[in-house]
Amino acid sequence: MSLPVFNPQAHLFGLQAVSHEVFDTGDRYRLFAEKIYPLLVQARPRLEPCYCEGNGRAAIEPVLLLGVSLLQFLERAPDRQAAERVKYHIGWKFGLNEELKSEEFHPTALVRFRERLMAHEQGRLAFEVVLGGLRQAGLVPKKAKQGLDSTHVLGLVSRMSSLECVRESLRLALEELEKVVGEEQRPEFWGLLWERYVESQLDYKTAEEGLRTKMRQAGQDILQLEGWVKELGEEVQQGAQVQLLHRVFQERFRVADSGQVEVIEITPSGAVHNPHDAEAQWSAKGHGKQKKDWVGYKLQVAETVGEPVQQNGEPTKQFITAVVTQPATHSDEAGMEQVFEEQNQMGLDKPSELYVDGAYVSAQELAKAKAEGWELMGPAQPSGPRKNGFCAEAFGVEVEQRRAVCPAGQPSTQCSRLEEEKTGRVSYRFEWSWQCRDCGLREQCLGPGQSHRTLVVGQNHTVLQARRQEMKTETFQQRMKQRNGIEATHSELVRAHGIRRARYRGLKKVALQNYFIGAACNVKRWINLMRWEIQKIAAGVKCVPQIS
Repeated sequence: MSLPVFNPQAHLFGLQAVSHEVFDTGDRYRLFAEKIYPLLVQARPRLEPCYCEGNGRAAIEPVLLLGVSLLQFLERAPDRQAAERVKYHIGWKFGLNEELKSEEFHPTALVRFRERLMAHEQGRLAFEVVLGGLRQAGLVPKKAKQGLDSTHVLGLVSRMSSLECVRESLRLALEELEKVVGEEQRPEFWGLLWERYVESQLDYKTAEEGLRTKMRQAGQDILQLEGWVKELGEEVQQGAQVQLLHRVFQERFRVADSGQVEVIEITPSGAVHNPHDAEAQWSAKGHGKQKKDWVGYKLQVAETVGEPVQQNGEPTKQFITAVVTQPATHSDEAGMEQVFEEQNQMGLDKPSELYVDGAYVSAQELAKAKAEGWELMGPAQPSGPRKNGFCAEAFGVEVEQRRAVCPAGQPSTQCSRLEEEKTGRVSYRFEWSWQCRDCGLREQCLGPGQSHRTLVVGQNHTVLQARRQEMKTETFQQRMKQRNGIEATHSELVRAHGIRRARYRGLKKVALQNYFIGAACNVKRWINLMRWEIQKIAAGVKCVPQIS
């Protein structure tokens, strides 16, 4: 579809001209029209490559669709309701610079618009535009204190057992093959597989041994089906569901030397857990009663850290600076690097101070932050526990001088440098030889069968140990209170914007959703702040309630 002619100017007798008495200076739709809509207009050149020039019927104005998408995530409206509000809601019309009798569109136009954004790598556009406006307004500095934390996002799929996942993958592959392979080409076992996996369902009352038998049978059926598919053309073999079935087989089964299919008991990390969204992965965090596990994605959220609210009812001045969606199995350290990369692309520097939890803090990251001139503020993980003996924190280690002192006050006799061949990670091994023979702490320090004590630490152990000591101070504990804001932001994103559950399937679509939610949250906070300032100026006027 071709790009329509765009006129950002309001008509003389249009809705913008006659509705100022209805929408006062503190109205959220008026503030949206005055502050947010012009930013969307400025972003139109970045939307133009998503459309053709003079090719077919003119498309719906992309600035309008971008504004509608932002408002629908601001007010949690699905596509159908959003399309209806553009037609009937005078506040939406005013905020989007539309006429009273504006052209209506079908809700699927929003679906196609999102597809265009993803196809042209513009999924971050709304978030980036709003963040740019906040920077122009002086509300988000280029280099600032920030908080960072991750949360989980549930995929738009049901939880499946391994057997259910395999059977469903088989069903989808068979249905795909049915469309491209004629009856005369189908093998003799086709009818059996079709009855077993398409026309039949798994009985949840089946005994455990029966389920194991069905799992082995499914693996054997996939192997037989793949052998037949290899005889067909390249186009059939490259089918999406056929490829997915092959991946599921590799993750769940192995072929023994005898040719029999064996079930892999431990599912590998990153495996498919539901074939309707292969990118939604299983992950878990926490331990014991605090353990959470889910199938979906992981979200990294960063926001500015400022002074606490001083007056009752005063809105926050903290704004989200990054919304990064990861596969659920990726680490928080990797997520932090992605956050920095995206912030750099949007014109922001690394924060002067970054407040995080222990998942982001390691000796390597602490040393890296120090070398780059910024501070990573967070609790360091304690050294691994030992059943017998003192842990690493009980030793005085000076890696740079290649020496260490044990809890009994004895210096090490030997230091060896170790380097892992695959990762290149460097560590140091300290030994105490003859000092351990008559030491009074021998029984407390050495494990069963040990003749002398050894200790292995990383090359950045000094900065790690310094952080562990710093954690015991009152100053560190007071500074870490600045991290509390990011926890409240997560709660706000979940309660007010529904970020806990994915609306769509696939990593790129879920990332697009989260960018729009991050942009909507910033818009809401910005409007609340502007309303607060307006009410402060208008003395004697009661404060307008904040947008929830």
